[in-house]
Amino acid sequence: MRPRGFTPDGKDARMGILQDRVAVVTGSGRGLGREFALALAREGAAVVVNDLGVTLRGDSTQDDPAGQVVAEIEAAGGRAVAAYESVADFDAAGRIVATAVEQFGQIDILVNNAGIVRDRTLVKMQEEDFDAVIGTHLKGTFNLTRHAAPIMKEAGYGRILNITSSAGLRGNFGQTNYGAAKAGIMGMTFVWALELAKSGITVNALAPAGVTRMTADLSDADAVAEMPASLDPSLNAPLIAFLASEQAGHVNGQIFGRTDFSYTIFQHPKQIAWMHRDGGWDVPGVVEQFDTMLGQHLQPVGMVMPKGLSQDQARD
Repeated sequence: MRPRGFTPDGKDARMGILQDRVAVVTGSGRGLGREFALALAREGAAVVVNDLGVTLRGDSTQDDPAGQVVAEIEAAGGRAVAAYESVADFDAAGRIVATAVEQFGQIDILVNNAGIVRDRTLVKMQEEDFDAVIGTHLKGTFNLTRHAAPIMKEAGYGRILNITSSAGLRGNFGQTNYGAAKAGIMGMTFVWALELAKSGITVNALAPAGVTRMTADLSDADAVAEMPASLDPSLNAPLIAFLASEQAGHVNGQIFGRTDFSYTIFQHPKQIAWMHRDGGWDVPGVVEQFDTMLGQHLQPVGMVMPKGLSQDQARD
C-alpha cells in the first residue's frame, strides 16, 4: 500500500504537518521504527533511516532493512537515506546525525528508537547482557541526542522523541537491563525537556504497544493473521508524527503510552502520601505507623512474607 500523503505519481496529495523537516529515526528498519519513519515521511519529512540489520540480541546479519524502508519511502515519492552506524558508539552516532545535515541540510526531528533485548532474570544475567542493552538503549539515546541537540539549538527548533517502555515505568520480569535503560530514558527526557526548552526544542517520550520482533515471534504466518488489530505497531506512529510537528510546541517533558486504540499519558512520579511527626521519626515509630500511613498506598508488587506466614494471614 502506498503511504498516505502521496499520489501514485509521487506528488503530494496534501501538505503534511512535517513538510520540509528532516528526521533521524534510529532502529527504523523494522517494527515500530519502520512505522515511525513511514509516518514522518508521509507528513513530508525527509528521513534518515538508521538500522544495522542485526538480530534482537544485536548480532550481525546480512539483512538490509534500512535500505528496504528507504526504497519504500522513495517509491511513494518521499525522501530518505539509509545510515548503517551503531547508536551505541558515540562517534558513529555523530555520523548518523551528520548524514541528515549532509544529505538534507539540517536535522529537526530525532526519534531515539533503536534497541535490542537480552532477557534474563537477575541471577542469570551476564555482565555483557546488561552492558549491551544499556549501551544500545540508554547510551544510544544519549549519543544521538548529544550530537543533534547543538545543531537544533543553533537553529532554534527541534523535536526529540525518546522511546521508553512500561518495563522501565512499572517493571517487567526478566528485564533488569531493558527496564533500567527505559527508566533511564524517562529520566533523561525530563532533564532534557528542562534544559532545551529555551532553545525551541521539545523532548517527549512514548511507551508504545504492539506486536513486533521484540515482543513476539512472528515467523508463523498464522500468528500474524490472528494478531488483534489493537496490537498493530503502526497505531503508535500518528502520535509520534504529531509530537514531531510545530503544532506540538506546547507539549514538553511528557511521557505518553498506548493501550488498545487509545493514547495515554503518564503522570510524572510524585509524592502521593506523607508520614509526618513533629521532630522526626525513630525506628519504633516507623515500625508502628508505616502500614497505617504509607502502607495503604503501596503499589501491587509481589510481597515477601516472613517464613510460615501467608499473604492472607499478613493482611489479617
